[in-house]
Amino acid sequence: MDKHKEMAVSQNLVSLEITETQLATAMAAVLQIESALPGLISLEPGEHLAYMGPKSEAFGRGTIRVLAQNPHIVPPSLDVAGAQADLAAYDQLLPIRDALARLQSRLDDTIAALGSDVLATALEGYGQLKLSGAAHGLDELRKELGSRFARSRRTAAAPAPAESA
Repeated sequence: MDKHKEMAVSQNLVSLEITETQLATAMAAVLQIESALPGLISLEPGEHLAYMGPKSEAFGRGTIRVLAQNPHIVPPSLDVAGAQADLAAYDQLLPIRDALARLQSRLDDTIAALGSDVLATALEGYGQLKLSGAAHGLDELRKELGSRFARSRRTAAAPAPAESA
């Protein structure tokens, strides 16, 4: 077969059709998770908090355990019971966060693949418009679509005013 006559194989990383019922079910599940955990909060952007990573988690757990075992050294202003409750809630939320992170990763990957499939087909189709669009009266439409590729001209930076001596 002649190479020039071979048809390009379109990219198709994922094929997915979502019914209205599936969409409604998924959204209801998200709302159900949110309503099941009414104590979840939203932090303000830029709010600085101490981050409990793996090393600080060991430190936090160990310190709270030692304080709970030695209440005679704990001042009344230090809420060790509250910290123990926070740690228990932290431990309960971790598996939910991990499961949702796996789902979020799959959603992100699927959305990226769907977008890539669309753009791959659009780029291939745009190439066809460039080749034969004018013969079918599609040249203006091709130019309009091609504005995505137009490079914007950079304006020359104005020279700085000369300093007077």
